[in-house]
Amino acid sequence: MSGTAIPSSAQETLPEGAIPAATLVIMRPAPDSGPDEILMVKRSTNMAFAAGAVVFPGGRVDPDDYVVAQQQAPDVDPADGAARVAALRETLEETGLAVGWPALGERDLDDVRRALLSGTLLSDILAARGDRIALDSFVPFARWCPNFKEARTFDTRFYAVAAPPHSHELTVEAAEHSHIFWASASRTLAMADAGEVSVIFPTRRNLERLAHAPDFDRFSAHSCQFPVELVTPWIEERDGRSFLCIPDHLGYPVTSEPFDRVRRG
Repeated sequence: MSGTAIPSSAQETLPEGAIPAATLVIMRPAPDSGPDEILMVKRSTNMAFAAGAVVFPGGRVDPDDYVVAQQQAPDVDPADGAARVAALRETLEETGLAVGWPALGERDLDDVRRALLSGTLLSDILAARGDRIALDSFVPFARWCPNFKEARTFDTRFYAVAAPPHSHELTVEAAEHSHIFWASASRTLAMADAGEVSVIFPTRRNLERLAHAPDFDRFSAHSCQFPVELVTPWIEERDGRSFLCIPDHLGYPVTSEPFDRVRRG
């Protein structure tokens, strides 16, 4: 991580005290012609946030991500561009999948991943290789900032992308994750309902949304119909019971859940 400060223009868009982050929903056709499969990772049980939960790849936006965004996509909003870079970088670090990086072949992928994990800046790697990254291949569809007092507050931008072709086995970065798998949104929800995996509130709501547009093309078209607005869930009392709620105009088929059933972080 660079010591470079986050640009003030990007800081102004952040909710107070929130950590900027990004996550990537990577979709590929299922072998049985069913709904697209989505790449999921299970967080290690020793993590401070969402320990043991199944999530989409992603993580914090680093200062160097703003540098890369300015170099590679200077016309994009700085916070949006940096989040796209973070989604690309974190996915490569966490899973070994190079998304949005067409010039990075499988022969060089392991070396680049090791360099990133050892602290080499992505901007330096791109400059040395002379590569361009395809940030415009990421489809923005959500931005969440749950403010749960018992968990860290992240301002997370969500993007969807079609999985690139690859023949190598994907592996998790063991310091943060314990397992990696492909499954449709509906299958992951069924696993959660059966107690086989754990999902936090934002992941569940987004899986439900993905299940209603079950391939990348249809989900991209669906996403374009709704604005990307900051989602900060709130609690409502209904008939003596507390519900955690989100807005009903952003494309989510389920917009509330009993608070006592919610996993928040």
